[in-house]
Amino acid sequence: MRALIQRVSRCTVTIDGEVKGSIDRGLLVLLGIKQGDSPSDAKYLADRCAALRIFEDEQQKMNLSVKDIGGEAMVVSQFTLYGDTRKGNRPSFTEAATLDVAENLYEQFVHDLQSTLGREHVKTGMFRAMMNIELVNDGPVTLMIESKQNP
Repeated sequence: MRALIQRVSRCTVTIDGEVKGSIDRGLLVLLGIKQGDSPSDAKYLADRCAALRIFEDEQQKMNLSVKDIGGEAMVVSQFTLYGDTRKGNRPSFTEAATLDVAENLYEQFVHDLQSTLGREHVKTGMFRAMMNIELVNDGPVTLMIESKQNP
């Protein structure tokens, strides 16, 4: 399981012209799920996202987590994080989990993150929907985190 995390000042997800969710200061988590991922990967990654110290403290050092600042998280499913572009110009997505497995693990990740940050602090996109994501990347700060099973 893979999460591309962006520290944001704000983020909004729109589907078919309607705002599905929005957050203020916090994290945009683009979540990729691959074959062989499990609920333990979801729990591990959710805990890492919540504890990641990428917000500045009083000394302007990245020393605080989203939980420490009372921030929010926007979680968006992103199977393209497992796109393989080593051959040709068209990405291959053979490493990505099947839809049913991916959706269940996406929901598990969201639940685990809500358990840590609070249900009201975690918003989501919509699994399998075409979405427009508008964000202000704060910093910019963008990091990739992998679950234990990924190299």
